[in-house]
Amino acid sequence: MMNEQRKKIHPHKFTLWVAIGSILMMFAGLTSAYIVKRNQASWMMLEIPVIFWYSTFTILASSATVQLALQKLKQREMIAYRRWLVITAVLGVLFLVLQIAGFMKFGELDIRLIGAGSNASYSFILAISGLHGLHVLGGVIALVVIALRALSTTNRNYSTIPLEIAATYWHFVDILWIYLFIFFNWMK
Repeated sequence: MMNEQRKKIHPHKFTLWVAIGSILMMFAGLTSAYIVKRNQASWMMLEIPVIFWYSTFTILASSATVQLALQKLKQREMIAYRRWLVITAVLGVLFLVLQIAGFMKFGELDIRLIGAGSNASYSFILAISGLHGLHVLGGVIALVVIALRALSTTNRNYSTIPLEIAATYWHFVDILWIYLFIFFNWMK
């Protein structure tokens, strides 16, 4: 009986994998539409501001820190676990700030992302990156909730499931950003 239970996936983990599959389909559709639209005569080649490289390094670092947090939780090193978890959340917020700064850089270059005078190539970048940013924001909120519970003096739940789910999702949005970053830089 116990062996049977170990083979089953936790229902929340299963739900996460279904959600990841749905999100992948959405981004596959968006990047496919980008490829189709770039064959239009009015399409403009775009240069991604350097600040997006910094945001990429930031999200890569946050993937490492969330893994360290999970490792420390499994080892019951609670102080290190809390520290790495908070660092991950801070890096997630920093990623979002750098993304916003990157889009502000387009404005400084007098590139309109939406509205009159905009070009579909830049609007696609905003839409796709913006949707990714919303998914990162969801992950940051989840990490903050887990961190607040970890810092609570009344809550003594040492289950690794919530952090395993959050870490899996976090690695997913990290890999998704790497894909999008490469896509935007080499699919001009």
